Formats: sequence, C-alpha cells, structure tokens
Amino acid sequence: MKRIVSIVVTLALLAWLASDSRWKMVGDAFASITPGAFAAVALALFVTYVLRALRVCDEFRDEVNGRFGACLRVILIHNAMINVVPFRGGETAFPLLLRQVFGIPLMRASASLLWFRLQDAFVVGVLACLVWPGLNPALRAAGIAALIAAAWYLPRWARAPHDWAARGRIVAKLGMLRDIFTEATGRSRYGWWWTVANWALKLAVQGWLLAMLLGTSFQTAFPGAVGAEAAAILPVQGVAGFGTYEAGAAAALLYSGIAIKSGLQAALALHLFIFCSAIATGAIAWLFPSKSTVPGNPAVGSARKSSP
Repeated sequence: MKRIVSIVVTLALLAWLASDSRWKMVGDAFASITPGAFAAVALALFVTYVLRALRVCDEFRDEVNGRFGACLRVILIHNAMINVVPFRGGETAFPLLLRQVFGIPLMRASASLLWFRLQDAFVVGVLACLVWPGLNPALRAAGIAALIAAAWYLPRWARAPHDWAARGRIVAKLGMLRDIFTEATGRSRYGWWWTVANWALKLAVQGWLLAMLLGTSFQTAFPGAVGAEAAAILPVQGVAGFGTYEAGAAAALLYSGIAIKSGLQAALALHLFIFCSAIATGAIAWLFPSKSTVPGNPAVGSARKSSP
C-alpha cells in the first residue's frame, strides 16, 4: 500500500507540473511524433536496461546464479533512483540492492559500480570525440587514442603487484581498495561488449527521438544525444540531471546549426521522456520484489506469499 501511495503521489506531482502553461512547449515538441514511434523508442530503451542487467549478471555470475530477473530489477530501481536523488546520490542503491538480494559485500559492489561508470565514461568519451561537430581532426584522434590508452592501462595498473600494505595505515587501506578494484576489473568476461552495445543502442535511439523532436536528420541530432550523455555522466548532478543534460545537448547541436533555444527545448523533451521511462520501469520493478538469497534473511526482498 505504501508503494502504491508513493507512485500515486509521484504521478499527481507530474500531472501538476504538466498542467503548468510553461510546459506547453514540451507538449508541442511531442505533437508531431506518432504513438508507434513512441512505442519503438520506449522498447529500445528497455532493451538497454536488459543489456545493463546482462552486464551485472556477467560481473556477478557466481553470486547471481542465473537470476536475470533479479538483476534486471536491481538495474531498473537503480536507474530510477539516479533520476530521483540529486547529486548522483541514487548510485548508492546499486550496492545496497546487491547486498540485500544476493549478499554481495558493499565494497565489492561499489568497486564494480566504479568500474562500470569508468567504462561508460570511456565509451561515451570516444563517441563524443568521434561525432562532436567542428572538432579539429588532430584533437579528435588524440582524444580517442588517449581514452583507449587509459581504458587499457587502468585495469593493468590495478592488477600490478604493489607493496601498499606495508606503507602505513592510510596507504594500506588504499591498497585494499585497489585490490578490490582489481577484482572488479577482472571478473566480467564481456563487460566491454555489454557496455559498447548498451551505449550504441541508447545513443542511437536518443538521437532518433531528438531528430524527430527537432524535425531534422539523424546525423544532425546524434551529436546532441552524445553531448547530453557526456554531460550526464558528470559526478555532480542536480535532480535527475536537469540542466547539465540539456546544456550538453544544446552545445553540441549549436555546431550543427540548431539555435540554442530550439536545442534546449528538444533536449528537455527528450530528457523528460527518458526520465518518465526510468521512473515507470523502476516503479513497476519496485512493486515486484525479488526473493533474497542472503542466508538467515528470508524476509528481505522476499516475494509476496499467499496466506495458508
């Protein structure tokens, strides 16, 4: 009942915001898009959630034991929390849910989340260098090379032998964190493939929707989607990333001849669609708890049981 009340209150708040006349421009931006196109975009976004869940299943395959549905639920709730809690505070949902459902230690889950985010940043960074309008070819090539080199070197640095445990209390603790991070970078068999597939699809569908909102070509709109996501992975964000997301998209679109006002309006409409998708799927996942596999803690996250 508490969950249902929370969802109703949230939907009522969104309806109140939508009734404000200043949001009319967002409705106007969506007016030319068919329901079929909306359905296709929503389905494609859900597939990106599935890809992220597969990445989690791959990373924690020994603890998950093939429970894909539980991994998908973790991803959906985590994604919704990122969009609700300001300043990236929703990231904490990921390690907490993994501990609750699978008994994975917080440090282990947090280290994997850090590696996931670094992989995301590397992939989005390379794509931004590839498609950012007006970028000098030499800078484009140098940026791509630097990002690929850093992505290759970082896990190898973490795995290299070190004597940090004998360098004092603080350095010893950093050495322990380094060892945990080392484990995170080496566990996933196909982590980079899941990451590239997720971002390729996510940015493609966002670029497609942005092109429809702007009434322009996919080639023109795609850099805007990349710019928005490049801004969205910044470590400090407002509530749901509003502001930085739109600014990143509008900045990239400006080089393609899209006026700043039009770019901001289309980016806001795109962001609201993604936000609503995240909240809706997260709310649905929240209503269907996963059974905990933590020994001695059967009540945590357990599925509903009928009375005898």
